[in-house]
Amino acid sequence: MNPPVVAPSLLAADHGAFAEGVRTVEAAGLSWLHLDIMDGHFVPNISFGPQVVADLRPRTKLHFDVHLMLSHPDRYVEAFAQAGAERLTVHVEAEHDVARTLAAIRSAGLRAGIAMNPDADPRRVLPFLGAVDLVLCMTVFPGFGGQAFMPSVLDSIRFLAAERARRGADFRLEVDGGINVETGRLCREAGADTFVAGTAFFKAPDRRAFAAALTA
Repeated sequence: MNPPVVAPSLLAADHGAFAEGVRTVEAAGLSWLHLDIMDGHFVPNISFGPQVVADLRPRTKLHFDVHLMLSHPDRYVEAFAQAGAERLTVHVEAEHDVARTLAAIRSAGLRAGIAMNPDADPRRVLPFLGAVDLVLCMTVFPGFGGQAFMPSVLDSIRFLAAERARRGADFRLEVDGGINVETGRLCREAGADTFVAGTAFFKAPDRRAFAAALTA
């Protein structure tokens, strides 16, 4: 099993003070930052782009786990690579040649991830497991923070965890959406090892204790 990781989502921080949000993550003793990139097409919301990533990069050594919720993620691989992303995760449902996009991410020297929406058949990502370091199971429909966790996704997590074991693979299983201590425990028991927490993390009275409980 991979060691558990908590990756707070910058989307839940104060958008007028992203640098302060980064410092909050560092102060909690964490090493990953999750950055949600939304285009208003693939999902019904717009967040921020590569310039924000580039401006934050010199301010921190956090691992930039960048989630591209874009209709055409293949068009932005180079931009986010140059901005300082270290991992790019793209959706299996987006309008692109998934295998080619994953190859482009790796060619750019980044780690690659594949994401799927809550209603996706997990078998859709099977052809790409050999080309990724991470599989992201969305536990809400992407687009907005603060949504309720969807327990139905636990079956997909279990399926992918079993497939990982069958292959002897070591890709990470990441979950994102409505993740708190209780739902995180359910996901961990199903096989997840990487937890994106937004609202619950930034609103926690003791963020270090929250992260510790999430990975205990």
